[in-house]
Amino acid sequence: MDSSPLLTIITITFQAEKFLGRTLGSVERALTHVKNPAQLEYLIIDGGSNDRTLSIAGQYNRFVSKVISEKDRGLYDAMNKGLRLASGKYVWFLNAGDEAYDDQTLKNLLSSFETGAAVYYSDAMMVREDGTEVGLRSRFTPHNLPQNLRWQDFALGMKVCHQAFIARKDIAPLYEFENLSADIDWEIECLKRAESVQFLAFVLCRYLLGGLSVTNHRRSLTDRYKVLRKHFGLIPTLFNHLRIFWRGYWFAKKNGKYW
Repeated sequence: MDSSPLLTIITITFQAEKFLGRTLGSVERALTHVKNPAQLEYLIIDGGSNDRTLSIAGQYNRFVSKVISEKDRGLYDAMNKGLRLASGKYVWFLNAGDEAYDDQTLKNLLSSFETGAAVYYSDAMMVREDGTEVGLRSRFTPHNLPQNLRWQDFALGMKVCHQAFIARKDIAPLYEFENLSADIDWEIECLKRAESVQFLAFVLCRYLLGGLSVTNHRRSLTDRYKVLRKHFGLIPTLFNHLRIFWRGYWFAKKNGKYW
């Protein structure tokens, strides 16, 4: 009988004392509704924090399977470490500050795995640092969420929030760790390899606004262009970037600032 976990949650941290408890607490609450908690493996990959991050992680050793703390080459290098260590059939990235959406999330997700899809995805509730909700990503950004997702849907950028995208580990590639839009590339590659993709009718996560692509916005846009050119070709990518800017302009004009 296979004793491997069904799901590995990977949390990347660095000086995350302000937000890590929020993430781990949400998973702990959701686990109380799971009949077999052994189905979950939880990995924390830390970049060598010297604040209270590691002591906070230690408070949740009832379900945190492993904590690795060492210097790394950035977010996506750390995510690659997590992928290599993961022993679950599926992998889900929830970084410090992100949360399982509610107490039923893990129960519903683990039940959904019975269909055997290669990729599962859902919407994400965007939240501010103080925890207040902005709204669902599909409603408060120009990125509408299709219920029959294909890799071609990423022609105009990140279609599904990374924290609302779960892939079977055996189809998940390593991240191009020097590219700030490596999450877009990763999702596209997963979808290209997936024999089946399933939309989840429930919201998977609460997504903390901000992050690497926001703080390094200009480089992130350049790296996004590189990713889209890789998958869609030069001319379509140039044309689609005109569409991206035009769509963003009109969305912001109509709705105000979006993230």
